[in-house]
Amino acid sequence: MRRDERAVKGAAEIYDILSRCDTIRVGMNGGEYPYVVPMTFGAELDGEKITVYFHCAGQGRKWDILASDPRVCVEADLYYRVEELDGGEVTARYESVIGTGKARRLTGQAEKVAALKVILAHYRESGFPVTSCKGLSRVEVFKVTLDEVSGKRNM
Repeated sequence: MRRDERAVKGAAEIYDILSRCDTIRVGMNGGEYPYVVPMTFGAELDGEKITVYFHCAGQGRKWDILASDPRVCVEADLYYRVEELDGGEVTARYESVIGTGKARRLTGQAEKVAALKVILAHYRESGFPVTSCKGLSRVEVFKVTLDEVSGKRNM
């Protein structure tokens, strides 16, 4: 990171930023060009490890790419405002998270349900009856434990 004073240190502080974000962008190795998709998500912090969950259909471009190469990059950010500094310079006030890991498809019913509950809790929808959802058998859920993660802020 070029501006070390903007680095966010520690998994708990990075997780705090992530927990306030509405969307992650999942970057995949899509062949000739990278492929990036905005996703709803949920996240958990276990010690110094952050895990991200997202869901999708069992077909389509994202599905095909993840089946052939599970390496992903996730990004989330919060934009606050543009501000004029002394001397006429302008800066943006923001917080962001970038992490990398491998997307693993969850196959067991119990682990899929648990991950979907994490996603719902992220959006304050914990009361949604996941187990009675008619689409549960068709939804695919992925887990990404972030091997590398960094946070940045300019507040």
